[in-house]
Amino acid sequence: MPRLAAPRTIFFDWHGTLADTFEAMYRAVDDMLPVLDALGLAVRLRPPGLGRTPEQDALLEHVRERGVLPESVKRERRISRTEIFEILFGPDEDAKHIAHEAFDAAYLRHFGKVQPFEPGVRAMLNRLRDAGVQMGMLTNRRRALFTHELTRVDGSGWSALFDSVVCGDDVHRRKPAPDMVQRGLEELGIRPGPDVWFVGDSTTDTVAAKEAGITAIYYNGAKWEPAYLVRIFPGTHRPDAIAGDFSALETLALPRQRRSG
Repeated sequence: MPRLAAPRTIFFDWHGTLADTFEAMYRAVDDMLPVLDALGLAVRLRPPGLGRTPEQDALLEHVRERGVLPESVKRERRISRTEIFEILFGPDEDAKHIAHEAFDAAYLRHFGKVQPFEPGVRAMLNRLRDAGVQMGMLTNRRRALFTHELTRVDGSGWSALFDSVVCGDDVHRRKPAPDMVQRGLEELGIRPGPDVWFVGDSTTDTVAAKEAGITAIYYNGAKWEPAYLVRIFPGTHRPDAIAGDFSALETLALPRQRRSG
């Protein structure tokens, strides 16, 4: 295990980390991709060959030619809409903002049931709180949508578990920009440092954490192979640790408690 500063605060990503909303998310993305031209976004798609992997290049080309996600992407359930927009639009912040707004409108037609990404997520969060760890949420979801999901997940809701919640429409720039992390730090009245962690399942979460000066923990719930992870992370924005499941995350965050148990 890497040597990490013990966390006093942990921010979590939502979709693909704590919660599984893949089905509704992919339906919403497929609703908005055919209207990229009407949104003025078709001409702002990245040029071919700029992806960090052949898979990213193939996704971009498929969307450019057919206006839908590849079936393999939806079948594998590994990549989030935020990462999809990064692949499609790269550093074009305005294009990504328009895409997120269009996604939110489409997501209204599909969102509903929300399940924990792994069994025992709530119990894990409770153990972190009992150990004195402050917790926050950083999600690119629009607040109205996220609040609904947070109150429904697990059949009982997890609203009481988080000391701060920052949503995509609370800031001008969504992840991978550091704005959401900075907003969360401000809400909690703390400074960035190695004892503040951000746990997320995408490169955008890792980049946001590193840009904000906090510890980046990559949650590999999608079970990507090590060789693939090496390729997808920008060289200057690699995670400080990788957790393949929440048991591994607990071991990183609460090593003494895990050993004594």
